[in-house]
Amino acid sequence: MGTMDEMVGTSPAICAVFDLVRKMANIEMPVLITGETGTGKELTAQAIHERSLRKHGPFVPINCGAIPETLLESELFGHERGAFTGAIQQKKGKLEAAAGGTLFLDEVGDLLSSLQVKLLRFLQEGTFERVGGQETLHVDARVLAATNVDLKTAIDKNLFREDLYYRLGVLHIHLPPLRDQGEDTLLMAMVFLKQATMTYRKTIRGYTPQAVDALRAYSWPGNVRELSNRVRRAVVMTEEMEITPHDLDLAVEELQPVDSLDSLRAAHRRIEMELLVKAISLHHGNLTRVARDLEVSRSTLYRKLRTYGLEKFVPAATPLSFGSRPKSKKPARFSAQESGGGVPSESTVANLALEPTDQIPQSV
Repeated sequence: MGTMDEMVGTSPAICAVFDLVRKMANIEMPVLITGETGTGKELTAQAIHERSLRKHGPFVPINCGAIPETLLESELFGHERGAFTGAIQQKKGKLEAAAGGTLFLDEVGDLLSSLQVKLLRFLQEGTFERVGGQETLHVDARVLAATNVDLKTAIDKNLFREDLYYRLGVLHIHLPPLRDQGEDTLLMAMVFLKQATMTYRKTIRGYTPQAVDALRAYSWPGNVRELSNRVRRAVVMTEEMEITPHDLDLAVEELQPVDSLDSLRAAHRRIEMELLVKAISLHHGNLTRVARDLEVSRSTLYRKLRTYGLEKFVPAATPLSFGSRPKSKKPARFSAQESGGGVPSESTVANLALEPTDQIPQSV
């Protein structure tokens, strides 16, 4: 998925994805990853690979929709010398390059019917031939595939083989769109801002309150990729110390009001989470000031941070005495590691600032 190496999140939707990644990592079966464009399908495939027994082997991606049809078979399976005009020497394909590791087929729905047959044979028998070759080759590689199209519809139109669909989709992960991840949009925006300011060597404190509202209200049709790109562009273009809706190219008329109603429990969780994130940001991780502004005791604040998995987002310099941690939802994220108190009005905290992301990995 572009420039992102990790994803962070605490919403139920993304936590469910991370649970599936952990469960499927060490199961030697194909995985089909579906979701809208920009939701992080390649990132998910990398996360599965990095947690699998094949993590020391290669991770080899190939975008089936970005390579001309006449070249895709050679790219995937390789070719022998003289197989076609210009084939002046033998070439190994992506499948052989993935030996001992993982082959990731992005946009697998774009595969030609003839290539679907060869891929199906490999999934069933572990064998294939190079283009123009007679030798049957055996390769030990796990196949992960992704698509943003409805393969069942493609099957109905005779564009995709049903038997291949069931072979690829033995295990299935569907990635939720960013608009369904709630407060995760703000967390990701914090991380992308920190990453961009370091890359472009600019000093930016954070987002204005209006920018925070814009980030929440926008529907993000391009999902996480669009969020990352807008934040990076805003950092490059702004001459101010804070990112505004204009910097993000989010005009007021573009923002869509939220018509759906949350349950009281869900609304309470969302508001608490957003206030905690903004308060930690505003006070640079100073938990004494955070507790003061939120009008809760430090013990209550600690409990809230544990509940929402936000202790990871507090700078390392801030002393936290969490003691033994109860079994609660950890902050869900792709990385190498794995109530009480009142809630004030949102005017209590103003800006979503940058400094509290010190504990967040440089790559997201």
